[in-house]
Amino acid sequence: MTQLLYVLVGLVGGAMSGAFGIGGGTIMVPALAVLFGLSQHAAQGTALAVMLPPVFILAVMRYYQEGHVNLPMAAFIALGFVFGALAGAHFVQGVADANLKRAFGILLVLIGLKMIFK
Repeated sequence: MTQLLYVLVGLVGGAMSGAFGIGGGTIMVPALAVLFGLSQHAAQGTALAVMLPPVFILAVMRYYQEGHVNLPMAAFIALGFVFGALAGAHFVQGVADANLKRAFGILLVLIGLKMIFK
């Protein structure tokens, strides 16, 4: 059941990444910290591990050296992320630019408020 939740986080993160160009920092990091109780360092390290090849390899290696990467969790989330990104990118093609911009702004504000007050 836990692995299914990890895949779900990957799907949502991937969908947001495909739709808005975000996912790791704004979706997965808060989800890993709030839903799964990871420390901020571990949430960031694990989210980076999901997106490892090739952009974040050096940052992931540094987090890994400090013990802040949960590799099994990152693998399951990455599985969902791949398909979520495809779905998000497909869906957003029919959304008007102005509506997409508004949705992106609302998403960022909501995430910011959650991080400030939770």
